[in-house]
Amino acid sequence: MLTGTVRRVAIVAANRTPFARSNTAYFELSNLRMLSDVLQGLVQKTGLQGQRLGEVVGGAVMKHSRDWNLVREATLASGLDPATPAFDVQHACGTGLEAAILVANKIALGQIEAGIACGTDTTSDAPIAVNRGLQRALMRVNAARSTGARLAAALQLLKPGHLKPEFPVNAEPSTGQSMGQHAQLTADRYRIGRREQDELALASHQNLARAYEQGFFKDLVMPYHGLERDNNLRPDSTLEKLGKLPGAFAKGGSISAANASPLTDGASAVLLASEDFAQRHGLPILAYFAAAETAAVDFRDEREGLLMAPAYAVSRMLDRHGLALQDFDFYEIHEAFAAVVLCTLAAWESAEFCRERLGRSAPLGAIDRSKLNVRGSSVAAGHPFAATGGRVLATLAKTLAEAGRGRGLISICAAGGQGVTAILER
Repeated sequence: MLTGTVRRVAIVAANRTPFARSNTAYFELSNLRMLSDVLQGLVQKTGLQGQRLGEVVGGAVMKHSRDWNLVREATLASGLDPATPAFDVQHACGTGLEAAILVANKIALGQIEAGIACGTDTTSDAPIAVNRGLQRALMRVNAARSTGARLAAALQLLKPGHLKPEFPVNAEPSTGQSMGQHAQLTADRYRIGRREQDELALASHQNLARAYEQGFFKDLVMPYHGLERDNNLRPDSTLEKLGKLPGAFAKGGSISAANASPLTDGASAVLLASEDFAQRHGLPILAYFAAAETAAVDFRDEREGLLMAPAYAVSRMLDRHGLALQDFDFYEIHEAFAAVVLCTLAAWESAEFCRERLGRSAPLGAIDRSKLNVRGSSVAAGHPFAATGGRVLATLAKTLAEAGRGRGLISICAAGGQGVTAILER
């Protein structure tokens, strides 16, 4: 439903909390609290208090049932005009970037002038549920229509097994295996060694530390509950230290806690707008949201790796826009695990993979590794699932703005064998 001509979509501002390892600085905070505070910070820094935006879109992966309208409630607390519409989306680890795609599309089509893409997650406030047996027994009590029926149903509440709560499980429902176990299988298939993964993890810490030292994040990360930077960051990391940690998902496995992103709490938000809106409100254009693509793979019998969908999405996106993999100045490949980044790069360099899986006559080829995750990524910063997309989007947009020109590629893997990718330009 296009209104007028297709418009360019600008990324004009962003805000996030420092990311915190689970059960540390944000232990007492909820998703609603963190997202409300991040949105309020973004509204204040852009001078949009009391203004009505086109939409606020975002979500969380780990949600309590009370958070069924999370983004709308956070928007009401943000300082924006309460008439600003808001809704939740969930695309696992790709949630934040998917939210940005939805907002960008509406701006491009002329349906809205500006909107915010956001995300939040906390594993410190995980939704622990009552036992399934107890839940069904309570529902039977509620559904009973007579005193006798209620008493009969209530007797079912007395079973000792009903007292056992149900904790969130870090596993794919269709396989029962965790994301780390799947990643280890893919790393083994591509013969990605431990040292390669540790080297990438070390670079992530070093690049993120350097970015903080240079003040890069000063206008992107707000001080929050005693933190001014991501508390998973280890500036003093060395290959020797990283190499001492054992395999985390298989005996002798190459993926360890040192080269994988940790469970993390945090929130992020990005303001996107038309060029006209940015000009009228005196907001700088950091970069333009130029393209996006999503993909999914069937990982259930390991015919493809759980986290390899971005390899397919990027291939299609490049074809759609007449680009080569080397036509980028910066690459932001989400480090759910260092191994996943390396597997993705190896797949693009593989003639067999590109021919048999992507239908290409030649491999996509190698990238210049000096352009990869130049401000650090998830191994160092942490990974609050739905907030990572906002972190990556803001980091790349500002990197392009500082460079003055260029093009950047975003690749985010997600649970369920999915991937969300995008291109930013300046």
